[in-house]
Amino acid sequence: MKAPLDLDQLQTFISIADTGSFTRAAEEVHRTQSAVSMQMRRLEERIGKPLFEKDGRTNKLTEEGDRLLSYARRLIFLNRETLAAFDDQRLEGTIRIGTPDDYADRFLPEIMARFSRSNPRVELTVVCEPTPGLVEHIKRGNLDLALVTHNDTRGQSEVVRREPLLWVTSANHATHEQETLPMAFGRPNCIWRRAAVDVLDRQGRDYRVLFSSFSATVITAAVLSGLAVSVLPECALRPGMRVLGEADGFGQLPDCRIGIMRGQTSQPEIVDALARHIAESLDNISVPVSEEAGSFDFAALAFAKMKRVKANQIMPGW
Repeated sequence: MKAPLDLDQLQTFISIADTGSFTRAAEEVHRTQSAVSMQMRRLEERIGKPLFEKDGRTNKLTEEGDRLLSYARRLIFLNRETLAAFDDQRLEGTIRIGTPDDYADRFLPEIMARFSRSNPRVELTVVCEPTPGLVEHIKRGNLDLALVTHNDTRGQSEVVRREPLLWVTSANHATHEQETLPMAFGRPNCIWRRAAVDVLDRQGRDYRVLFSSFSATVITAAVLSGLAVSVLPECALRPGMRVLGEADGFGQLPDCRIGIMRGQTSQPEIVDALARHIAESLDNISVPVSEEAGSFDFAALAFAKMKRVKANQIMPGW
């Protein structure tokens, strides 16, 4: 029977993958660079595959290294979770977190499961509102932490995930071919709405806003029913949607940046722990794309390799 993997080696491996540098990783794990290099040689010997390749001055993961990374993160997380389960000094209290409903639908199951297993004595209070409202709650001290759509003009947030913003329509309707394009958007201060309008105006495309709502459920319903076209981040794609691209006459949109905002809190340890769990969860969660129609098991997809959606790709039907 083969010996188990060394968790210290895996932690160092993750640090190198995240920083792209043996030197910076050595600083993070408090080891010398020669010790880090030795750890990685031993890990490569243990795996039996090369894990890194040079890319200029940085160290890039090989295909085998990329495969190992998701397993390494899971093993390190499980180790933390196990230790937390037997820690008599576990965190205890209440924390208030805010998130838009589309992020809640996609990300909260994984975030809550990870955090609650490690911190069973912490009560989560969740508020679902659009990003502008959450920013105000943070400023007024009503929330300890918020998962928001990053906007440089609204204040600082720590970006923890980037996704393409996509034009979407119904896979079963030709809504996007209408002469005057019917659109479903968030409220006027929504940055996705402003980005879409800017592209349409530059292209001289006629459109009218048919639905306006802060609810992602309403926007999704308008698209799936064939009543309107909209823009959504990759994480918000649903079965029955079709992604539109330049071949369909739709210009490229800016990326969606998802960030964490922190409020003033008397429980910084809990906030730090939740922020870490959010960052780790969002780093592991895959894009909801499956080759099998109707197969949208988010738990099973959580640690799968991310598959980027392409223009004209149709999401499996309901």
